[in-house]
Amino acid sequence: MRDDKLLTRIGGLLRQAEGTDNEHEAEAFMAAAQRLATAASIDLALARAHDPKAMRTAVPVTRQIAIGQAGKRGLKTYVQLFVQIAVANDITCDVASNSTFVIAYGFESDIDTCEALYTSLVIQMVAASDAYLKSGAYKGQTAQQMVTKTNGYVRRRFVEEKALSPITARLNFQSAFAGRIGERLRAARDEQREQARIDDVAAARPVSTAVAMRNKELEVKDFYKAESKARGSWRPNRATAGFSAAAREAGDRAGRRARIGANPELGGSRGALES
Repeated sequence: MRDDKLLTRIGGLLRQAEGTDNEHEAEAFMAAAQRLATAASIDLALARAHDPKAMRTAVPVTRQIAIGQAGKRGLKTYVQLFVQIAVANDITCDVASNSTFVIAYGFESDIDTCEALYTSLVIQMVAASDAYLKSGAYKGQTAQQMVTKTNGYVRRRFVEEKALSPITARLNFQSAFAGRIGERLRAARDEQREQARIDDVAAARPVSTAVAMRNKELEVKDFYKAESKARGSWRPNRATAGFSAAAREAGDRAGRRARIGANPELGGSRGALES
């Protein structure tokens, strides 16, 4: 399937998810969109396994995706959402030290899918966290935060429980939202891969889906090693940021309800989030 046709079909499924008030229908359309993306990825891997010409024309690429402007609070949760989507779609990422952009490594159609899903879901994540804060549900809750105090020459680190602030509530909410979205997308991907395994047996394919996908994974891994200039490792959260079980439970619930497909068109690159 051509990339533009794939995105058109995925876009149709995502618009259906947005157009229904039934949570179960929205979930079904979301899962169908991810399964379609996975099926297209499998088709590409199988085609490349059987066709030397396809091996030469379809190769991994890199793409820089803007996340937000420097200094904007909460960029790490936006990156976390992108990375969760990327993992479900065979993409490896490097993250800028200030979380303002990510560099995606993988096949072009997979990156297109990843960007399309992120474009929809980041808007929903921000809107859901705004609604959570406006509801005031976080008030009266507490957060555990790692603090360091010095008494003379002795430094002591301990966990302190404080009233849950709006920014800590937002960060915890969005982090849990991103985690839940990742679980949903990976479940849909794994379901499609299992169906492909069953199809392998029925069609007696000479090269199994598992082998083709493994070869694709190794190719992306080798490409990443050759191209990446990253140093160190990126962490989504700091121990000093504060942990709130209540905010994370709310974010997890919102991630379960999220409908993938807030925008009518897919395929265009999304700019950085504004301050």
